[in-house]
Amino acid sequence: MNYQVLARKWRPHNFKEVVGQQHVVQSLINALQHNRLHHAYLFTGTRGVGKTTLARILAKAINCENLQDNNPCDTCLSCREINEGRYLDLIEVDAASRTKVEDTRDLLDNAQYAPNQGRYKVYIIDEVHMLSGHSFNALLKTLEEPPEHVKFLLATTDPQKIPVTILSRCLQFNLKQLSPSQIFSQMEFILTQEKIDFEAPALKSLSRAADGSMRDGLSLLDQAIVFGNGKVQTSEVNNMLGTVALQPIDDILLALANNDAVAILNKIAEIDDLNPNFADVLQQILQVLHRVALTQHIPNFIDENFDSEIINTLATQLAPEDIQLFYQIGLMSQKDLSLAPDPRSGFEMVMLRMLTFKPVSLDQKAPQISSKPATRPERQSPPVAVTAKPVTIQAPSTPEITVATIIDEKKTEPAPLATQTFDANTASWPVMIAAMRLNGMTKEFANHCVLDSINEHSCTLIINPGHVITNKAQETLQKALQSYTGSTGLKLNIKSEKTTLETPAVQIIRDRENLQQASVNAINSDPNILSLKSQFDARILPGTIEPVITKEENQ
Repeated sequence: MNYQVLARKWRPHNFKEVVGQQHVVQSLINALQHNRLHHAYLFTGTRGVGKTTLARILAKAINCENLQDNNPCDTCLSCREINEGRYLDLIEVDAASRTKVEDTRDLLDNAQYAPNQGRYKVYIIDEVHMLSGHSFNALLKTLEEPPEHVKFLLATTDPQKIPVTILSRCLQFNLKQLSPSQIFSQMEFILTQEKIDFEAPALKSLSRAADGSMRDGLSLLDQAIVFGNGKVQTSEVNNMLGTVALQPIDDILLALANNDAVAILNKIAEIDDLNPNFADVLQQILQVLHRVALTQHIPNFIDENFDSEIINTLATQLAPEDIQLFYQIGLMSQKDLSLAPDPRSGFEMVMLRMLTFKPVSLDQKAPQISSKPATRPERQSPPVAVTAKPVTIQAPSTPEITVATIIDEKKTEPAPLATQTFDANTASWPVMIAAMRLNGMTKEFANHCVLDSINEHSCTLIINPGHVITNKAQETLQKALQSYTGSTGLKLNIKSEKTTLETPAVQIIRDRENLQQASVNAINSDPNILSLKSQFDARILPGTIEPVITKEENQ
């Protein structure tokens, strides 16, 4: 018997077998259940996600003589003939090979005639965006006034190329890319049914390489079965894909966390024996760093594609800012790999760059970059200034650095609203604004006012002419003042007149300008920065020094 590839053999025959497109499947089932079938459907999405498959299932369902829970029965004459490709009332067209207007006219000339045996005559037009402009015009005439017995099922990977006049006459369904876990589950099911031995890590590698396409994933699975002589094993799959297993990746990142350059270079040498694609290795490192960052921010985050023990270890040993730095260096270095003398040396430089620019604490020496200190002395990093928090340096491939710093200033915060004691004689308008926890337009409005007078009966504010005063903001501010002062009868009065007094908004601008200047001064005098400038001829990019303002400081 002729061998049938897995993508065709395990192609879904009903809605229940479709993987990962429940939002589309449910809509189609509801339309069948309530007999609300549109005359034209457009299925969009990337390759191999099930566009044509869903169109064929829908074609079977609308002509099936014995629907089972709104699924085609696959036993009646119509279903069998559609499965065998000889149903006269199902016309499938590949628009990529029939783009001429004459082809489209010939196709649609028969649309006016009643079906031969089914309830509907169904046209499936694949890659419909490939039709010419005249072909679209010919199709539009039929879509504007379609015969009651005709249904059009269109599929495309590029809906932007379809005229809006066509789109407006179709129900459009956008099919999603499949997740690696969905592709993995389907591969696992198929191999179990086919009684083929497999290793789970091998399927995970294949499902990630499929890039969201079930068809591509099953094609890779076919290739892996042949490559592995009837088995799907991790080592053979990695050799076939030109990738390396996750374990060496984990070892490199653990060595990076320990500042062990020798271990990193030794592990890269081991990987090089497998003749890998180092661009893919860097991609895998970025994927692991991404999962580590998610784990640091969401401790209960679980991803079955990665070893949770290693992810948790890295999340503990590496600071969040280090993860962000490594990810950015790796991301920006991808384009440099093709420029390196050879892929291995380019990848080694990426890892050494991560080590070089990793922030160093006071009691930590700079990473040892050479295994032979006698031939190349170890360069010590200068101490970090104790008046500022550690400086984070983002290093692109050129000796230009982008710097962000946190000025370690403690601002006096107002007491919480519940414990604030109001005294009209010593009332400070900026302190009152902070204590009232205002936000949005109300806070903006209050910041542009100055306090004229306040007592238990009234509060008078002055605002410069020209500022917009909304009733909503005024009402909200009055309620906040009543709550703050404990006087429910307090009335808010607004006087629109010029004032020489400094508003909180002006104070905020001045404070931020001072904070910005303090940040620039701190960076320019930081020993780490001075060392980088002298040793690597680095320079600070203009406009990249920004103070990190905490949520409390921003209130």
